[in-house]
Amino acid sequence: MNIQEYFARISYNDSHKDADLQTLTVIFQHHIQAIPFENLSMHCGESIKLDLQSTYDKIVRKKRGGWCLELNHLLFWALQELGYDVCILGGNSYNPANKAYTAEINHILLKVVINGNSYIVDAGFGGAYQAWEPLMLISGKDQPQIPGIFRFMEDNGTWYFEKVKRKHYIPEESVALAGTPEVGNIRKIYTFTLEPRHINDFQELNAYLQVAPDNILQKKSICTLQTTEGLYALVGWTLTEMKYNYKEDLDLLQVTDLTDEEVEKTLKDKFNIVLENKLTP
Repeated sequence: MNIQEYFARISYNDSHKDADLQTLTVIFQHHIQAIPFENLSMHCGESIKLDLQSTYDKIVRKKRGGWCLELNHLLFWALQELGYDVCILGGNSYNPANKAYTAEINHILLKVVINGNSYIVDAGFGGAYQAWEPLMLISGKDQPQIPGIFRFMEDNGTWYFEKVKRKHYIPEESVALAGTPEVGNIRKIYTFTLEPRHINDFQELNAYLQVAPDNILQKKSICTLQTTEGLYALVGWTLTEMKYNYKEDLDLLQVTDLTDEEVEKTLKDKFNIVLENKLTP
């Protein structure tokens, strides 16, 4: 494994002499705009191994993406190589259908300490809840970014991560903003504690997510990628292109239904992914 090869994969050519916040931010943005959040392996009959070499080969050499366990594990390795003080944390994601956080840890995120300040760095949430910059670990403070306003709330050692949702504008819909949330609507994302974890703590989860029929990753083939203006999301046969803050507090959404042939072409054109095995969307 080679940090220069990783840099080539994320198209990063700047200096990395200093393990500072500015360098971290730029590397992070290159990472999320080059490497998709995707679970396509599960829908191509491939198994996902949770060891660094396998993850590195898949993402860096085969130019694939991955889910949170892979994306943040690779980023953890890269940041360690660059001299950052970084550790792995475990999160419990929010399930809107159940209106509750999962009982078991099912997410991985990173904490980076720079000059005594802690930041949460998470390249593995994908879609519209992906932060674009490291977030300072501070309770109750709004942290506006291009995707929206993020914040943490801390209660008795448990941290809650949430985002203020914006309205959506879908040009094709006769009634603009139909069914979209009121401004100021809070979307809960996940909770976590600051207990350091090891990647091996997630081996069981990695195996479980690949076989459990009731989880969203089994039910849907997902591929999302952040762009300079918003994001692309391919879920099943539906491609959504989002442009953030298209108008004041309004995100522009364009939704297209694809055929099987178009799915393959879209993966190549929009996500730079060429699969080795046949995808069943």
